[in-house]
Amino acid sequence: MNETPKKTDKTFPWRWILLGLAFLLTAVWLFLTPSGLLGKAQAVGYAVCHQIDHRSFHFFGYTFPLCARCSGTFLGAMLGLIYQSAFGRKGKMPKPIVLVLFGLMAIAWVLDGSNSFLMMLPGGHAVYTTQNWTRLVTGTGMGLAISAVLRPAFVQTVYRTWDDVSVFDNWKLLMGVLGAAAVLDILILLEIPWILYPLALIGSLGVVVLLTMIYSMVWVMITNHENQYARLRDYWVPMVGGYIVALLQIGIIDLLRFIWTGTWAGFSL
Repeated sequence: MNETPKKTDKTFPWRWILLGLAFLLTAVWLFLTPSGLLGKAQAVGYAVCHQIDHRSFHFFGYTFPLCARCSGTFLGAMLGLIYQSAFGRKGKMPKPIVLVLFGLMAIAWVLDGSNSFLMMLPGGHAVYTTQNWTRLVTGTGMGLAISAVLRPAFVQTVYRTWDDVSVFDNWKLLMGVLGAAAVLDILILLEIPWILYPLALIGSLGVVVLLTMIYSMVWVMITNHENQYARLRDYWVPMVGGYIVALLQIGIIDLLRFIWTGTWAGFSL
């Protein structure tokens, strides 16, 4: 009697190779960057922020991994993403009037940033003296604006089914996230060290999260897998791919900046 030969899975294990590459790159990056949890957070910020000391917040003798403006931007984005995620897969873009509101926040970020840059130039004529609180507030507004567009774009790109509703079309929910952002900024401005410590880490994590989300969406579009995922856990391959690209970007910029400056410290004026 002939036995039916067993089928073997000859599929190339590229998914596991991708996962292994992610672990390898992470290990290399962790080995080459400054020691300690704050050291790693600082290395992330090193890739996206000038890290000028007097334009940053401090706690326990440490400087925030991100300046006041970047801290507001990435903490605001994380707040907005988490807030929207709490209400399910609502993937519609906000109404035009709401987009105008977030657009004004983005414009405020640009204007305050431009004014801050003029202050650094010899003989620069700034309209007003920017301070860390103006950098933080405008940064937080920009972060919320980013999340208001990024979260729906992510939902529309990834999920097989999603609700054609925007979280921020509900004015109570919109006021809720603005109120939460105000509380966040107040907590930072109080400069209570044990509150600033976790926020410093979350801010740097926000850099990785945003880049991973964006690059994973690009991965999905390039491979023509839009709207193929029923659950977020099914999305791990594009997420790992996006994380690899994000880590490569951070690592390459870290390397180039370190070669240029010879130090992990922030820029000085």
